[in-house]
Amino acid sequence: MKTFLMKTADVQRKWWLVNADGIVLGRMATRIARILMGKNRPTYTPYVDGGDCVVVVNAEKVRVTGKKAVQREYDYYTHYPGGHRYTSFSNMFAVKPEKVIEMAVKRMLPKNKLGRHMILRLKVVRGPEHGYQAQKPEELKIAAARS
Repeated sequence: MKTFLMKTADVQRKWWLVNADGIVLGRMATRIARILMGKNRPTYTPYVDGGDCVVVVNAEKVRVTGKKAVQREYDYYTHYPGGHRYTSFSNMFAVKPEKVIEMAVKRMLPKNKLGRHMILRLKVVRGPEHGYQAQKPEELKIAAARS
């Protein structure tokens, strides 16, 4: 038997639609990261960007469990002296819920050029409307956690 190694030219991408309404952020991010990497396919090759594209709608309705909404902090650097800043999850979620989902998924991808290319295929929007109907995305069911 020969080992199958995918080439970049062999990749055929699908589009997936995820409705984030009531879904726990971490569980959703792991499923999305696996799809972006291509680990859901039998032709997965680690050094090839063979994943699919994902559209996430209703970003403002995603949930977190426990005390994460109060305790979690995101930090960034302004590139000025003393410019290390922090913002809480609740503050960032109120202003940019899309950014919260993008950061959760990005931190689960490889930390190299390949990972930076993979995150470009994640599209996150507020509300139920998105501009990717022409790609005919299939709906991806992610089970909502029990309340």
